[in-house]
Formats: sequence, structure tokens, C-alpha cells
Amino acid sequence: MRECKVSALWIENVTRRFISSPANTMKNKAGEPAWDQPIVGYSNGADSLYEFYRRDIGSFYVTPAEFMRHAYPKQDFKLDQLTVISWVLPQTTATKTDHRKETEWPCERWARTRIFGEEVNDELRRHLVKALVDAGVEAVAPVLSALWRRETSKKYGFASTWSERHAAYAAGLGTFGLSDGLITSEGKAHRAGSVIANLVLPPTKRPYKDHHAYCLFYAKRTCGACIKRCPARAITEKGHDKEKCSSYPDRTHAYVESHYGFKGYGCGLCQVGAPCESHIPEGIEIQ
Repeated sequence: MRECKVSALWIENVTRRFISSPANTMKNKAGEPAWDQPIVGYSNGADSLYEFYRRDIGSFYVTPAEFMRHAYPKQDFKLDQLTVISWVLPQTTATKTDHRKETEWPCERWARTRIFGEEVNDELRRHLVKALVDAGVEAVAPVLSALWRRETSKKYGFASTWSERHAAYAAGLGTFGLSDGLITSEGKAHRAGSVIANLVLPPTKRPYKDHHAYCLFYAKRTCGACIKRCPARAITEKGHDKEKCSSYPDRTHAYVESHYGFKGYGCGLCQVGAPCESHIPEGIEIQ
């Protein structure tokens, strides 16, 4: 690999400066930020998890090298010289406090982060790609690639050609809960993002061996708070019903527009009011 100034610290500084800027906004009258400061992790393009995702989720799943080759068709990329940069953008305390009070509809701050906060996430993807390219490193944001699309997995139902949460799991940022949310050191009330770059960075250690390690229900057979929080009854002790879950936010469009004055939607009620809302639950042993 070429020598360049890009390091993990450099990437984290670029990411955090962006989230500290006015670009991080939920576009309300108070001009509040959509997100708290991110956590960032790294996985290698040759990590066996990416091929496992393709086998397990579906042959449509796109690998890091394929995204890079599509973005840069005249170049060849070696798997072990690619790094997947993953981040988690935690909801603010104010958003979580408001949303915790709700039982059926999204609070205004939550609905704003679902729409305007994800716009911030997209801008962060573009910003980091540009910063890397300007530093001489080829990069691509999978979710913004023409290769990203929704698909149907024979095993899991609703799926896509790239999953930000699965990339974050590979990067050591967290494990999945009963609701399929990713439980991280900042909890599961968040949005995730990623960029693939043509440089080698040390992968973040995965301090877990099981993909449900941080969930009290799976680890201890206790909790199940997300079951009670779900207005669609999409979460049971058997797991998460994606069809029931995905249809519920459609019901919130009219509510958000009539009550908050903008076109939006949201749910995420299972992401708050639970022991994993803002941190890894107490009683979970971290390796």
C-alpha cells in the first residue's frame, strides 16, 4: 500500500468534526443536533464474515471488493488491503427521553432523526469518502452505491445487498438483540453507517463470539423489554417479525405530518425503554 496520512485517528477526527458541525441537525426550530458523537470501528475486507453473510443471507449480498471494483472499474483491489470503516451515531439524550414516553407514535425528535438525521448520515458518508479521496485513498459508501438495493432473503425475508449493522458487527461495535437492533457500547438507539477504503488499518477486536452476546434475553433468558415496547407486536420470544415491523411505520406518516408539520415517519419504540437503550446491559460479561 502507498504511504499516506490516513490513520484510524485521522478517520475518527474527520467523523467527529463533521458530527460537531452545523451539518449535524434535526432541522427543528432550536437547531438541535440529530446525533451524539459517533463510535467508530474497522474490519478487514478479507474478513470471513463478509463471505459468510453472502452464504447466509443470500447470493445477492455484495462484498467490499465488489463495491470497490464497481466504483473504480479500471482498478483491481486485494481483499486484505481493504478496510471497512463502520460507525454508530447515537440518539441524543433529549430524543431518547422524549421517545421513551411514547407507546404508539414516534416523538417529534425521533421522527426528525429518522428523516433529517439519516440525511446527516448520508452527508457523513459523502464527506468521509471525499476526505479519503482527497488524501489519495480510493473509497466508496456502499449504501450510496448503485449496487445497493433491497432484496428478499429466503432465510430472513427483507434484506439488502449491504447491511450497515452487519458491517458494524464485523467491526466489533456490537451484537444483535431480540428485536434485531444492534446493541453497542452506546446502546441500540442509533443509526449506523460505513465506508470502504483502499487502505490497511488494524481491525477492531470483536469482544464477543456470539452474535447475540449483548442481549439479556439470549444471554440470561431475562428481560424481553423490547417485546412490550413494540406497538406492532412484531417482537416475541421467538424473535423479530420483519413483515409486521416494516408495515408499522407506514401508519405513522399521517401522524407525523399532522402533528409535527413535515413529511416523515418512524417507530423505533423498541430501541428505548430497555436496559440496552444507552449501553451494554448490566450483567453482560464482555470478553
